[in-house]
Amino acid sequence: MECSPCGVSPSKTPAPRPSRFHSIFWQAALYVALSLALRVLLLVKFGTDAERAGARLVAMFALGLLGDVAVAACIFLPGVAWTAIARDAWLSRRWWRTFQVSWMWLWWFLALLLLGAEYFFFEEYLSRFNTVAVDYLHYWTEVAGNIGEMYPLKRMTAAAALGAAGVAALMWKVAPPRAGVPVRRRAWGFAAWCVCAAAAVFAVRTSGLRVGPERLANELASNGLVGGTVAMLTRDLEYAAFFPTTDRATAYARAREAVVLPGETFIGPTDSILRRIPGDASRPRQNVVVLIEESLGSEFWGCLSGRSGRKSLTPELDRLASGEGLLFTHLYADGNRTIRGLEAVLASFPPLPGDSILARSRTQGCETLAEVLHRDGYATTFVYPGNGWFDGLRDFALNNGWERMIERKDFTDVAFETTWGASNEDLYGRVLAEARAMHATGRPFFISTMSVSNHQPFTYPAGRIAEPPDKRSRKNAVKYVDWALGKFFAAAKNEPFWKDTIFVVVADHGARVYGAQTIPIHSYEVPLLIIAPGAVPAPGRVETIGCQLDVAPTILGLIGRPYESTFFGRDLRRTPPERARAFLNNNRSVGIYGQQRLVTFGLNKVLDAYAGDILGRKFTSLPKLDATSLSLAAEATAVFQTADDLYMNHRYALPAARAVEPQTNAPAAIRHLSAVSLASPRAGVLSR
Repeated sequence: MECSPCGVSPSKTPAPRPSRFHSIFWQAALYVALSLALRVLLLVKFGTDAERAGARLVAMFALGLLGDVAVAACIFLPGVAWTAIARDAWLSRRWWRTFQVSWMWLWWFLALLLLGAEYFFFEEYLSRFNTVAVDYLHYWTEVAGNIGEMYPLKRMTAAAALGAAGVAALMWKVAPPRAGVPVRRRAWGFAAWCVCAAAAVFAVRTSGLRVGPERLANELASNGLVGGTVAMLTRDLEYAAFFPTTDRATAYARAREAVVLPGETFIGPTDSILRRIPGDASRPRQNVVVLIEESLGSEFWGCLSGRSGRKSLTPELDRLASGEGLLFTHLYADGNRTIRGLEAVLASFPPLPGDSILARSRTQGCETLAEVLHRDGYATTFVYPGNGWFDGLRDFALNNGWERMIERKDFTDVAFETTWGASNEDLYGRVLAEARAMHATGRPFFISTMSVSNHQPFTYPAGRIAEPPDKRSRKNAVKYVDWALGKFFAAAKNEPFWKDTIFVVVADHGARVYGAQTIPIHSYEVPLLIIAPGAVPAPGRVETIGCQLDVAPTILGLIGRPYESTFFGRDLRRTPPERARAFLNNNRSVGIYGQQRLVTFGLNKVLDAYAGDILGRKFTSLPKLDATSLSLAAEATAVFQTADDLYMNHRYALPAARAVEPQTNAPAAIRHLSAVSLASPRAGVLSR
């Protein structure tokens, strides 16, 4: 026997026990490390001094680590289960190795691609994956074209493929699954992983990965997959389960106070906001054309943005506003998505959390501007240069007051087309052709539109503005939109319907969301310009604070005829400044601004309040709600709860007995007008 010098037998170093889970553990650790690296990069590139402060920075990274661990524990759980049940005999088989390495490569290819996409998404929206990302998954044709033109997709794909191959090769070499692990130990390992995953998910749900009321800090603390999952699971959420409510009678009573103006009379039951708005029935039915502009926030308008010392991007619109238009200087979008702008402008409906009513299943029979005008004898048409199924626009329009829907397939002789549809000049040319044809019937008309040019990838035809199209930028797209609108109005002035028409230019939302508040309202400011020779004889400005809910009632107020409606908005020209307010939405948060207070409601009934002058764009988080904030919170609670109740019970409309058939002395065949019979959208209208 071999002995040591001291007579003691040497101890043998025990061989490490074989493991099935080393590879998955190290992959999970790598995913957490890469998520941490992305968070650091986002903080350096897009963070402010507020996010880099000591205590907040520590909380942000601690919560971020918690979220990353929870995501890693969940996404690798199937791999843990598969590795636990695999038989020892499989591990030496070639098919097993091929399957494992292939699956590992595919997973890491997708993971690295998503991490890269998350960076570019944050660069554009200052947010992790949210409702925008989820909604765009439904419209992959348009979105894929946009991504291909705007981002280095080929390089990202190649980098992700090479990176995934490297990770798969390294993990298989360093920590492959080993044979000889008892079934019991595998079962305990799988159970321990499940417990850790459940605990991490519970901690994430409890904390909400919420650092405080500052939006950007919360976004940095979050994780793209967490944000995307929450957005996906809350598309059709039950309002009362996640947001503050009061008893039903109180909610309706307070909501009625919030929507009514002097002279208006409620004509429905107490659990309704149906009211009669006074007017002069002898006044003429003026035509209405509403031009909703993609992403054309107030920041781009020289007459609204205070671009002192800088050249205006909108000289045509500035000239129209100063020379002949009624300009509303403090209007705010109700959300940051086109679907929200359409909902608010055309239906005067508050932006409920979850999906817009355009994308929900109970949309048929909602009150809209088209319904109001149709009851008063108007012909109603929606002109959209993209695909009508996008955002459910075609179904919404044809089920809620519009007699006709004209979309991309109905356009002929298109001058230019973007990823999203026909250009603005093609859209406006078609609008003039439609208006000309409807005017010839003698019936008043309502035309609503939604443009697409001012959207990534910011393409436009050559020769319209000084800047060449290959230098793609938002500013150049804005200049092109301004050029097209200038040409449109110049052409419209030569039409016989010019003096009898109210033209409305309004944006669906601003260019992007930026700011510290849960709903950074200063980035929501949008223009509202009304040009109406018969209703606005002289230029003017309306300084009253309002939101897109107020657009439809303001238009109807300019027409001046009596009507009945369930709109939540109010005529801004008659709204007292002390009652001015704006209802807002950002992802799954809703809020209200008024009297220099911003109050927001988040998921799980989280409430934040800020004090500050919206015009000065400076807000301070309130640790405790003051009397003004409490009053605003009560009003917002009532309005959002009432809106949810009306929508869920199909009551956001006039009772069928009150519906009035259109009065017309023109042929009903107007709704069947053929696109072939209309003049070319470009002929004599917008040609250079």
